[in-house]
Amino acid sequence: MDETVNISMVGVGGQGILLTSDITAKVAMAAGFDAKKSEVHGMAQRGGSVISQVRFGKKIYSPIIPDGASQILVSFEKMETLRWKHLAAPGAKVLVNMVDLVSITVSSGQQPAFEGTDAALESNFPGLVKVEAQKIALELGNARCMNMVMAGVISKYLAFEEAVWLQVMKERIPGKLLELNLKAFAAGRAV
Repeated sequence: MDETVNISMVGVGGQGILLTSDITAKVAMAAGFDAKKSEVHGMAQRGGSVISQVRFGKKIYSPIIPDGASQILVSFEKMETLRWKHLAAPGAKVLVNMVDLVSITVSSGQQPAFEGTDAALESNFPGLVKVEAQKIALELGNARCMNMVMAGVISKYLAFEEAVWLQVMKERIPGKLLELNLKAFAAGRAV
């Protein structure tokens, strides 16, 4: 592969975005590519916006992806997809966890909720892939494994062997949580 692959992952604090991007970068490295990762998570612990970017290829000089250059935009929450749409390249695959999180400014009455999120997603992203990751995670018994459902979906769009993903997950995820997360990953691959 001569082309650099750019993946932006966006969402809010607590959704497991950083773990997902870390695993994705490690999978690329395990497959023999140079990989770089960046992250911004300012007020993440307060439910703020989080972005992490993963780049891999023969040689990567910077972890930062220019606007409009992400071939894959992964969003862990619908509104964050729209907030970060400028990152997506023309024709990008846009993988969205179809969940709405109510921001503090909306729940406190400081601003009205945005109406028409689904229609905006449809009209902005012809490459939209809707994923019910939160629902799948809840069916598995733990909403916190939603990020590994999304990792499973991501894995279907990258040319890495499933065994490499599983090995990296075994190295990165603590033992007591591994089985659930492997099930979530498999469920994501089946989407």
